[in-house]
Amino acid sequence: MDRSIALRGLATMALCLASAGCATVAPVPYSEMASSAYMAPDKSDASGRVPYRYSTPVDWRTYNKVILDPVVVYRGRDHQFGDMSDKDKATLAAYMQNCFADRLRSRFALVRERGPNTLRIRLTLTGAVTNTPVLGTLSRFDMAGAVYNGVQAARGGEGMMTGSVIYGVEIFDASTSRLVSAYVTKQYPGAYDIKASVGALAAATAGLDKGADALMAQLN
Repeated sequence: MDRSIALRGLATMALCLASAGCATVAPVPYSEMASSAYMAPDKSDASGRVPYRYSTPVDWRTYNKVILDPVVVYRGRDHQFGDMSDKDKATLAAYMQNCFADRLRSRFALVRERGPNTLRIRLTLTGAVTNTPVLGTLSRFDMAGAVYNGVQAARGGEGMMTGSVIYGVEIFDASTSRLVSAYVTKQYPGAYDIKASVGALAAATAGLDKGADALMAQLN
């Protein structure tokens, strides 16, 4: 690696450390999501990954089928994509559709028609942050970055200069169209996930994998 690039990287990381690890994007309730009016701050979530939630008493075991709507790319003014291109948004949406469908298929029959014992799930991609090229990976090996990422790894936090993904999940009883659960969440890879630091969208797709696993943990 060119010495000047490495030195600039170290200087950037030092600046990030001085400002508590670079600015990160925090989810909001997203005013144009249909369930926004129902969601409230989730005080039980210490991780900060699911800051807003709506829930009702529901026995997930009574459901064995699911309708997965096509992923919606959020267009509201309070989106959190920054200057991400429409192409990258479409790439993430397609990955999200396949990722969540694969996880749901392990527990439910994927169907297209409303009926009894059926859930309908709507996923809305509301924001994403790309990895910082070169420096994101470099921060895993540099001394200053290693210290910061070590602390973040211990607390389950974001790694330095690592991307993330934010999205909303709305779950309905398909037979009645009643909203039974909704939340917005921010997902990102582990602070020392080197693979997820290589490639602009690698951290966001790794976050979607983790988010799909989290949804399945809720539904099981």
